[in-house]
Amino acid sequence: MKYVLMFVETEQFAADLIAMDEPERERAYARVRQWFADHHDKITHHAHLMPADSATTLRLDRGEPLISDGPFVEGKEIVSGYAEIEVADLDEALRIAKSWPACPVVEIRPIAA
Repeated sequence: MKYVLMFVETEQFAADLIAMDEPERERAYARVRQWFADHHDKITHHAHLMPADSATTLRLDRGEPLISDGPFVEGKEIVSGYAEIEVADLDEALRIAKSWPACPVVEIRPIAA
């Protein structure tokens, strides 16, 4: 079964990352690289997203399409990246997601066949 893991940053997580000195930040990034290496056999695709302020939103529910700068929702949590995984079931997806070493929120969603 395929799932997407969406990595969600909180304002506090982003602030903590900015406050780190360079060696500490590099150790944090190294833990993320190691997580991807540890799960490479299950990950079919992954990407880091540009910041939310680089988003463009297209609304199609108001008659004429409305294009606006910025994310769909202004919030304290933003999706900063994702990984597609192929695993046996949700339990395996949860085991992988629980080991994520960075953003404090991971949304797990099945991919439609």
